Amino acid sequence: MDLFIARQPIFTAYKKLYAYELLYRGTKTSSLHNTSGNRATTSVLSSAFLTEGIDKISGFKPCFINFTHELLLQNLPAAFPKNQIVVEILEDVLPTPDIITICKKLRVDGYTIALDDFVYNADLEPLIEIADIIKFDFLLTPVGTLHKTLHLLSRHKLKFLAEKVESYEEFVQASKLGFSYFQGYFFCKPERIRIQEIDSSKINLVNLLAEVNKKTTTRKKIESIIERDVALAYKLLRYINSSYFYRLKSIDSIAHAITYLGANELRRFIILVLISELASDKPGELVRLAVVRAKMAELLALETGWKDKADEIFLLGLFSLLHALLDTTIDYICEQLSLSEPLQSALVNQLGPYAPFLDAVISYEKRDKPACLAAVQKINVAAGKLYPLYMEALAFTRAVLY
Repeated sequence: MDLFIARQPIFTAYKKLYAYELLYRGTKTSSLHNTSGNRATTSVLSSAFLTEGIDKISGFKPCFINFTHELLLQNLPAAFPKNQIVVEILEDVLPTPDIITICKKLRVDGYTIALDDFVYNADLEPLIEIADIIKFDFLLTPVGTLHKTLHLLSRHKLKFLAEKVESYEEFVQASKLGFSYFQGYFFCKPERIRIQEIDSSKINLVNLLAEVNKKTTTRKKIESIIERDVALAYKLLRYINSSYFYRLKSIDSIAHAITYLGANELRRFIILVLISELASDKPGELVRLAVVRAKMAELLALETGWKDKADEIFLLGLFSLLHALLDTTIDYICEQLSLSEPLQSALVNQLGPYAPFLDAVISYEKRDKPACLAAVQKINVAAGKLYPLYMEALAFTRAVLY
């Protein structure tokens, strides 16, 4: 049976990746609506820790996991490593004596306790005293209510997490209110807009990206780019010797690495490195998300009659966040990079033959099941393929960026 989970990053105030929340997404025959909280949590734990391995899911970053009243009474969190999970207590869990006893023991044993979708009630004080982190729905909670609640909680030693932060402005607002952690899609949007202008320190990188992306660029030109950049050469060797390739014998020369990868894969590798460098002042998760999108889009293409366009569809996923990396418009980026018409159409207007590939990836990422199913139907890919392709995309991303 195929089971689907997703992860959403959680950032610090410095936009550094702190943790992920792991989210249940259902199976081919069931959805969130007809799955109990108990089943959802146990399925996530089983998939993440037992089936796939938490290293593949989160790179050993802590994972926020929802726990119901029943699962807490079973002391289920204690079966998992304390440094790899954050025990997220759902909003409908009542602070009964049994729950308080178990949570106190978890806290003493070193587990981090978080309260989900928090709305202040004096009856919750016993849980508040145990908690390390309190999560607020920033989208639904009025600012006035947040001020009042944060004041009430100020006597406790707590950190606050704002979830559903959808814009950079909301991120700034939450930071000023005193939130320490942030969850949402704010990092996918530009922090500021510079119309047709790119930071001068990034111009050379953009020009190099344009050169590598040209169809007329030869292997000799690509090799010369690597030979002039020691850091790039080092990253190439690290990449080619990563576990993603399952090589028994390491490659220790640039010439051998170039031969092994071939021209297309080499071009792709350089593009990934350039994208990473362009994002040096952005949250690292933004780059990871772009690479995951790219690889998953490519893998979807390889499942269809678009195999010969898989390289371009890879770029579609990768460039879908380039506007956020450069704080400019996607139209301007398309002009600078001389992208093909299908790529431009998909990136700028979400139209054309490539658009469903990006729609499928983004809707899967955002847990929008109806939109995802509609998109994969257009490209004739079975929904059951999505989860294994997503996991392969995560593995590829680790190989490139870690």
